[in-house]
Amino acid sequence: MWPANKKIRVMVVDDSILARTMIANGLAKNPRIEVVGTGFNAADAEAKIQQLRPDVMTCDVEMPGISGIDFVKRLLPRHPLPVILVSSLNLRVFDALSAGAVDFVRKPEPGQNDVFLAGLAQKVIAAAGAKVRRAPANLSSTPAASPLGHQPSLDNIIIGLGASTGGTEATLEVLKRLPADIPPMLLVQHMPTGFTQMYADRLNRLCQMEVREAKHGDELRRGLALLAPADYQMRIVRAGSRYTVSCTPDEKVSGHRPSVDALFFSMAEHVRCKMVGIIMTGMGRDGADGLLKMRQAGAYTIGQDKESCVVYGMPMVAQNIGAVQIQASCENIAAVLLRQLKTM
Repeated sequence: MWPANKKIRVMVVDDSILARTMIANGLAKNPRIEVVGTGFNAADAEAKIQQLRPDVMTCDVEMPGISGIDFVKRLLPRHPLPVILVSSLNLRVFDALSAGAVDFVRKPEPGQNDVFLAGLAQKVIAAAGAKVRRAPANLSSTPAASPLGHQPSLDNIIIGLGASTGGTEATLEVLKRLPADIPPMLLVQHMPTGFTQMYADRLNRLCQMEVREAKHGDELRRGLALLAPADYQMRIVRAGSRYTVSCTPDEKVSGHRPSVDALFFSMAEHVRCKMVGIIMTGMGRDGADGLLKMRQAGAYTIGQDKESCVVYGMPMVAQNIGAVQIQASCENIAAVLLRQLKTM
């Protein structure tokens, strides 16, 4: 965690002078942030990094010449610097996250600069204490998980998983190691509006189970993982032995919409079959209290360990309050889960 009395040195990279000035001036108003310089494109930024030595860099995705995404791919192996991308709806933002960028924000709509800057400042603060991941090996090198097969007990298990900063790649690391016939999964990832559909599509392409953005009324079934849509709360609903999800634009829970706590609290309250709760990398404590309720309701609970977290916040709080039964690395959570499923 970044020391509260030490300012976070930030470099702002954007080819638009208006955007660059807006971001730099806005971030500089935060008492925890010092803007040490700006760059107008990738080459300018790379030339200044050694001199400015920023703790965090914000980078526009759409820049002439070398895009922000290609810049991150080229930069991070030489300068392992926490990078937050500023992006419009661009699918390639996930390539940059895979290459090691810590997080991203969506460019502001007209009249929304203040909201955008507040969110960006929070992400900068989270990124300052983040671990910069190395780009993982080719996904195809991960062995395909063996099918679980026809085990009636697996028809009566529901899995919930929540993550925030660093979670897009961490969740993928878990899901790509699970079989196509996994018990139903509910996923919450803090993400800007418009990106959850693209993220679900990406998971669906790279994982064996079906993954899609949840819609109100979707029914849970084996082999299906539902991702909470951005700006909606996803909760579980029980109707006899059937389970569906509600996706509604309710108030924020634990400061988020979607909220991991909103999902986990609903699972603790409504699920009458066996369940598993998994909490992964992220700043703050969203999901920790809900995971504790799940454990008290009989769920098996897993927390990502400190060493593999980009930001050891949510799992740390969950561990400290007794919500986690076992900690595991990002790469080992799937194995822990599959081993537990065989005993349930």
